[in-house]
Amino acid sequence: MPDRAAERPAVYSIPGHRSFADSLAAGLLQRFGAEPLGLARGRILLPNNRAVRAVTDAFVRVSGTGLLLPRLIPIGDPQLDERIGGALEVIDDEPIPAAIDPLERLLTLIGLVRLGDESTAEAARLSGEVGRTLDALQIEDIDPPQLRTAVAETDDLANHWEKSLSRLQKVIEKWPVVLAQRGRIDLTERRNRLLRRLADRWRDSPPEGFTVAAGITTAAPAVAALMARVAYMPGGMVVLPALSLADVMPDEEWDVLGSEQTHPQFHLKLMLDRMGVARGEVEPWRNAGRSASSAKRGRAVANAMTAPDFSHKWEHLPAPERRLTGIRLAELPDPASEAQAIALALREALETPGRTAALVTPDRHLARRVSALLARWDIAADDSAGTPLSETPAGTLLLGIASAAAEELAPVPLMSLAKHPLVGGEGEERVRWLDVVRALDRALRGPRPAPGLAGLDAHFGEKKVTGRWEPVRRKIQLLQDLITGPVSLADFATHLVEAVESLASDRAWRGPAGRAAAELLGGLQASETARTLTIEPTDALPLLRQLLSAQSIRPPYGGHPRISIWGLLEARLQHADLIVLGGLNEGVWPALPSPDPWLPPKVRSALGMPGLEFRIGLSAHDFASALGAPQVLITRARRDGRSPTVASRFLLRLQAMTGGLAHDVRLERMTAVLDDPGMPRPVSRPAPQPPVEQRPDRISITSVDRLNADPFAFYAQAILKLRALDPVDDDHTARWKGTAVHQVFEDWLQEDDCDPAKLRGRAEQLLAGEAIHPMLRALWAPRLLEAIDWMAELERANRKAGRRPLAAEISGEASLAGITVHGRADRIDRLADGGIAIIDYKTGAPPRQKAVDAGFALQLGLLGLIARAGGFEGVSGEPEAFEYWSLTRHKGRFGKLMRADEKTGADEFLARSYFAFARAAQRWLTGTEPFTAKLNPAYAPYGDYDQLMRLEEWYGRG
Repeated sequence: MPDRAAERPAVYSIPGHRSFADSLAAGLLQRFGAEPLGLARGRILLPNNRAVRAVTDAFVRVSGTGLLLPRLIPIGDPQLDERIGGALEVIDDEPIPAAIDPLERLLTLIGLVRLGDESTAEAARLSGEVGRTLDALQIEDIDPPQLRTAVAETDDLANHWEKSLSRLQKVIEKWPVVLAQRGRIDLTERRNRLLRRLADRWRDSPPEGFTVAAGITTAAPAVAALMARVAYMPGGMVVLPALSLADVMPDEEWDVLGSEQTHPQFHLKLMLDRMGVARGEVEPWRNAGRSASSAKRGRAVANAMTAPDFSHKWEHLPAPERRLTGIRLAELPDPASEAQAIALALREALETPGRTAALVTPDRHLARRVSALLARWDIAADDSAGTPLSETPAGTLLLGIASAAAEELAPVPLMSLAKHPLVGGEGEERVRWLDVVRALDRALRGPRPAPGLAGLDAHFGEKKVTGRWEPVRRKIQLLQDLITGPVSLADFATHLVEAVESLASDRAWRGPAGRAAAELLGGLQASETARTLTIEPTDALPLLRQLLSAQSIRPPYGGHPRISIWGLLEARLQHADLIVLGGLNEGVWPALPSPDPWLPPKVRSALGMPGLEFRIGLSAHDFASALGAPQVLITRARRDGRSPTVASRFLLRLQAMTGGLAHDVRLERMTAVLDDPGMPRPVSRPAPQPPVEQRPDRISITSVDRLNADPFAFYAQAILKLRALDPVDDDHTARWKGTAVHQVFEDWLQEDDCDPAKLRGRAEQLLAGEAIHPMLRALWAPRLLEAIDWMAELERANRKAGRRPLAAEISGEASLAGITVHGRADRIDRLADGGIAIIDYKTGAPPRQKAVDAGFALQLGLLGLIARAGGFEGVSGEPEAFEYWSLTRHKGRFGKLMRADEKTGADEFLARSYFAFARAAQRWLTGTEPFTAKLNPAYAPYGDYDQLMRLEEWYGRG
């Protein structure tokens, strides 16, 4: 290729309707491929490593045979945590200092940013923002004196901005001193120096062969200076992606872009201005291979994305210039349906041999959903934008360890950690481990035990699962002292490594995520700054989550060869036969600008920095470029998880200009029917009718009311043997309170002979227990103690009347109506005349008389029948009184005495209880009547089996 005149820059543009990488490769092959070493003598500067891979693949496709490629050199993308390519490093007499390690930089900034009353986790969050602000200033070549001048010239700043700027300026003044002491510089500053030094070297000594800067859209001054040098030097070319030339965007629209930062061409105009190149000097990239789509579509897309002041031209555009043939729209009801539609579209693309398809979306949740749905067809499509380390197995293991330690081995984080896929070994060892963990899980159902290993030892001892607990205890005992007080961050990392080794051995360090986790912890252990940085127990989990979330784990190549999932950065310069643009809702694409807590908009403007909305323009350029694919599918969900959504401004522009995009109705219908179970067929009320031999001949007195009110629930419990499990780490429920109070009364009788003076002390001992949450103690104690005092007064009155306690929590049984009835009496008293009184303690309200009259609330009556039959060992006498001692409020105070037999007398009360039970036994226990669900719903308040009986499908129908 002949050298160009020095005054004429070699700047080209590949339009958006062409595949950038393929067009670049085809053009270079046509220019330099005639000689065997023609390409090998050149070099191509590319934005990032993904672009290097895309251009490499493009050369393979275009050539069809082997060839010697030019040197492909990434200039590094800070957003992808990429450093500048090593090929641009030159050994000379004045080497550029090494860049400070990103982790060391963050830890050092924490020490500079942190105030005395701030937690380390909060300081780390602010330090990350400070680091991004420092990078933004350095990328724009803004020195600290310029910041001070801009702040001094900016009036009317709010008080919080003045505080933030004062704090930022102090950090900026100290930061260069800290770097100088360590002999390091910032990564962005080193990148700037390398690029500027390269531009200077190429000015004095241009390299042999051709040099192409391709696909670079970053308008940073150092990058623009290098691009300008390449454009003007012999053999140099700059190739820009999707720059709108005069035939697409008139000059009057181009000229106003300096104030339109959300426009997709803004950053390209800024780059050309900084390069000193006029748009009229940019030429189209000729002889560039096949087109991805038509030039007409490219012009239509440019018209749709025009600046707001020129959108009125849509009214006068002829139909061909507003038509977007090949672009379809699918609107789905929710994110799950959107992911399903995208997966279907990608799967359908594979039906055509050689056809490629890619999802492009900034929504990582949508990308992961689509990847999971493709797995139903055994399609492995990795999300090349990566996954935060905190969401990988290695990261969640570290967070699980920190969470369990911070919460003093509370049941939920402990069980979550024990069930982690990396814990417990592999193969048969893992199966045995899970059997042990399931047993402990059942033992932890209910309120939380006392904290720490001691509390768990006592709890599992009571549950008689100590043998299962021991192997787990050995693995987690290091968590007890992981972080019990202020500790250095380096020591915390060491403790984490020891805990990981105990729980997961080397399995935690395998794969890309495991290696990244190991490098992070190793960096913390080796860091001198981490040794001086102290963290509190409350800081450990949030700080670790921040450190893990800051790292993105990108999968290695090796997924499906024709299906890809790209983020916006990864999608640049790449095309596929079908591009799916997912998540086209406002706030997702484009994303809302991230607020800058350090630089107010006025100061950014005074410094000449792009505004926060600058990223919207980049998203718009990515969107417009992706519309150049041969076939494009745009998707959005009408609702997210909480509320209706608003379509993206980009999509609304396309809709407004075209009058409405073509809907992919077929895809929308396929998505709706793919997992559609058909017309719902609600079940009828269940009424199982097992044979008599399967029906129980033994029943607890507490189950009789359930049998009468909800026979199906009795069937599920007594015949199917199903029991509802309490949640792990459950609140202190009414049942727990009742059990605890019953234990107090049992101990009071057996150890104190119901001495009224000793009852309050036992209640206070219960309330002081470690198992009771302070909030529950504060709310429950006044009510319980008042009711306890009432019971003590009642006991004194009973003693004066000659009544004495006889037994507490005593079990008995008797045969009634051909069925063995068994139960436990809370308390039995000997009356003065020799009869007995049966007492039922109630922490809640006693049964209503209406329930007793209807044949429910049979517990006291059945206990009386057992007592009359001599079913309680050591208890004799005729039942003469049936009492509820309730601890609920009654007439302005807590405590109430209710006689169940007050209106009928003891004999009639017992007779009614017997006939009510005999009728139930004859129907369901010795008879064949079906166990109908919710037969008497007014007396069936518990819903343990509502889901099993599918209550909501039939209740209320008919």
